[in-house]
Amino acid sequence: MEKIAWCKQKERGISIREPSINLAQEYFSSAEESLKVLNALKESNSRMWLATTKYYTQYFAVYAVLMRLGIKCEIHECTLAIVKFLEEENIFEKGVTKLLEDAKELRIENQYYLKNKAVIIDFDQLTHLLLAIKKTLDALDTMTITRIRKKFQSL
Repeated sequence: MEKIAWCKQKERGISIREPSINLAQEYFSSAEESLKVLNALKESNSRMWLATTKYYTQYFAVYAVLMRLGIKCEIHECTLAIVKFLEEENIFEKGVTKLLEDAKELRIENQYYLKNKAVIIDFDQLTHLLLAIKKTLDALDTMTITRIRKKFQSL
């Protein structure tokens, strides 16, 4: 959890805010919209946009949970550290961090370094992720949010 401590010190790193159902819903809607855009892009063969849209479909979904918990972060590496923490707390399924890390790396390679690497899109896996996160959002109650926030703040 060294990474989280580092992120808390950064200006746009991690900060604790008021939990927001509305922001959580907005980010989750953005994830759903990104999935629709990804589906429309699949025939384009634009590896840059496929990688970018795939990543943001996943990122917006997990960020919805952060907003529901009242954890704000504008540095993607720090967001991944939070996701790892939440995975260990059984908020996210095991493997979500790895899924995001791989998608982020592919996005960077294709978007910034123009590597044009192949993008494998498993719509069943993406749909499962969104459904699992929707279930998580629906299950987050005040007691769980308070517990997670207290544990997170102590890191």
